[in-house]
Amino acid sequence: MQGWCGGWLAIGLLAGLAAGPARAGACPDAAEPIATDRPDITNSSLVVPTGSLQLENGVNRSVRGGATTLDATNSRLRVGAGACAELLLDLPSYVGATRGRAPTGFTDLTPAIKRQLDALPDGLTASVVAGAGLPTGSAKLAPRGPNPYLQLPWARELGAGWDVSGMVTAFWFPHRDHATPTVEPTLVLGHALGARADLFVEYVADVAPHGDASQLINLGGALRVTPTQQIDIHGGFGFAGDAPRWFLGLGYSLRFDGLF
Repeated sequence: MQGWCGGWLAIGLLAGLAAGPARAGACPDAAEPIATDRPDITNSSLVVPTGSLQLENGVNRSVRGGATTLDATNSRLRVGAGACAELLLDLPSYVGATRGRAPTGFTDLTPAIKRQLDALPDGLTASVVAGAGLPTGSAKLAPRGPNPYLQLPWARELGAGWDVSGMVTAFWFPHRDHATPTVEPTLVLGHALGARADLFVEYVADVAPHGDASQLINLGGALRVTPTQQIDIHGGFGFAGDAPRWFLGLGYSLRFDGLF
């Protein structure tokens, strides 16, 4: 019960924050190139331009516990809602075993709201995100009931094409016996290759209330084939806890501007 209240209280606090004033000039507009929440696990610290619809899609293959799984399409819809805010929706993705035995089925539908923060030092961007996984998918893949989360992605320019970014996410699972959330910190070192491509290396940990932390290294890059289209690739390996032994993913994203 405490986990349920804590998760929804966090979402309520974000809703209050999102209702406050924002400097629109501090947030992206349609003249800027696409910035996505993939292929790294760390999400972008920027919102989608007002009036834009962004579609981010991918497919992943991973090996965990002797089983090889494929999940697709990992689709996220992001809509620039104005006032440095966006609405986003993670669509159900199908997870299936291509070798060995593993839980299969669809993941949950997960809506969220994102608000980019203003009045930050030059070179620093950050946002607050709150959402909840709805019990629409397979019970084998996710705990039953709404599962709220609260997230803080940030990024800092270092100069000479380098940047550092990260994210902290707290996941609540109200139908479990404990109220303490699972916390996922990430840290990314990125480097721009000209104006159209980026490379990154990322560290990710999942720290649950019970059991060992899951840790992995994720590496990859993205290429903006046009200012509003991106292709990406990433892969890596886990080295602690229940992390996958290895994984590989491909993705394609695009943005439509000026819809409203």
